[in-house]
Formats: sequence, C-alpha cells, structure tokens
Amino acid sequence: MNKMNTQAATNFDRITEAIAYIQQNFKEQPSLEEVAEHVHLSPYHFQRIFTEWAGVSPKKFLQFITLKHAKKLLKEQQSSLFDTAYESGLSGSGRLHDLFVRIEGMTPGEFKNGGENLSIHYSYVESPFGKMLIASTSKGVCHIAFADDEGAALQGLKAKFPAAVYTQQMDAVLENIRLIFTHDWDKIHEIKLHLKGTDFQLKVWETLLRIPSGQLATYGSIARQIERPKASRAVGTAIGDNPVAYLIPCHRVIQSSGLFGQYHWGSVRKAAMIGWEAVKAEQMLIDE
Repeated sequence: MNKMNTQAATNFDRITEAIAYIQQNFKEQPSLEEVAEHVHLSPYHFQRIFTEWAGVSPKKFLQFITLKHAKKLLKEQQSSLFDTAYESGLSGSGRLHDLFVRIEGMTPGEFKNGGENLSIHYSYVESPFGKMLIASTSKGVCHIAFADDEGAALQGLKAKFPAAVYTQQMDAVLENIRLIFTHDWDKIHEIKLHLKGTDFQLKVWETLLRIPSGQLATYGSIARQIERPKASRAVGTAIGDNPVAYLIPCHRVIQSSGLFGQYHWGSVRKAAMIGWEAVKAEQMLIDE
C-alpha cells in the first residue's frame, strides 16, 4: 500500500472512531476540540477530514444524532419538550426548538403532533409520465409523487404528516401544477414550494432546480456546486429524498459513467423523462 492509500486508510479509521465517539457521547454534547483530541488530531485538521469523509461537519453530525434521539423521545415515548431537551443533552427547550427549526423546518411541537392543524389539499393529475399525486399547504406545494397505486401514494403522503387534515380538492396552487403539465413546463420556477429538510438537503434541491430542462448533471457536479466535492454519496441520498417529483428535477442527475442510474419512481420512467425533455429542448432550438 502506497503512502497516499495508507494515509486515507488512517483517516477513515479516525473518522469511524470519531463517529462512534459522537454517537456514544452525544448527550454530553462534546465540543469539536474534545472529539478531535479523542482521535489525536488538531481541531482544524479533524474538522477538514471529517467533513471530507462524512459530507457534513462534526457539529452538524452531532446535531443529526441529537435530533434523531429527540424525535424518538417525542414520537415513541411522548416525552415533554423539556424532558426531551434534557434527555438529548441540550440546555433547554429553546435549544431543542432551534435545532428542530434549523434541520426539520418545523418546531418540536409540530413534529410531535405530526402536522396537527396543518391543512393539506391533494389531488391526482395526469402527466406525460403517468398519474401523479400532488399536495399543497397554504404556503405552497409540499408533495408530488407518481401514483401508479393511488392508495399507496396517498398513504405515503399521510405518513409524512399523520395528524394533518386532508381534503381532496384542486386549489389554486395545485391548478398551477396541473397547467404546467398540460401547457408550459418552463414556468416551474413560478410555483412556490413548502418543503422541510436539512440545510444540506435544501441546498441540494435548490441546486437541482437550476438544471435546465433537456440538460443533465452528475452527482459529482452537484457536490462540487454546493462546495462539497467529496460528498457525492450524501448528495445521492439527498436527491433520493426529494419530496417533489419532477418539479425538483432529480431525474436530471445521472452517473459520471453516463448511465442514467436508479430513480425512486422507476428507471424506465426516468429514461422516458430525460428523452422527452431532450426532444422538447431540441424542438425549441428549431423553433427559434
């Protein structure tokens, strides 16, 4: 093994050890300096290689672990916000609130209540690629999924907001989506989205929105655009978690080898969408 490979293996071992340490000690909310000392690195060097290997900073990883534990307490044990904050190693419910809003896009209470008091309108519409379930809140589109099985698609939506009030009707927001499917696909940017996700996910989804119809990007190029060049795998996970099919064009991301790769709603559908958009883009050039 050459020197470069030896160093990479050493770094991997250190990051693995650091991840295990954070997972075991998150209730103490260890500082960057404490974790770095545990793996015998300077804070600066540890921060750099951890971010390269894990795709997120040590602080963000600690937040994710803390949030995961807090969500379990709120959902499974129905703990109070104060007790949840204490059992998660946070100084108070204020820090718990900030953590949830920053990463989940909702307050701890809203998460615990599963979207209680949230009104969601939904409808089924036809697209060139099959039937879709579309849903919106008063703030904008919150969910779009292909609905080969209408019942399963609706259950998938309700699983995200189990306590919300659902009404099957076509409101103004959903009507705009339907019109895009039948008239002008180039006005997607005019539709407001109501999304919840981590800062990293939102950054990836925002980058996807900038891929023009008829063009493609790779996982690596998306990682570079968000200034995380070694986080292609994390980028792929965020793309797979896209809650709004087609409007956030995760289908336009392919492997660096040129293979289209997998797609949440089927690789055949992904190929059809890419081909359809390529023809539309070529036709627009001819018309010009």
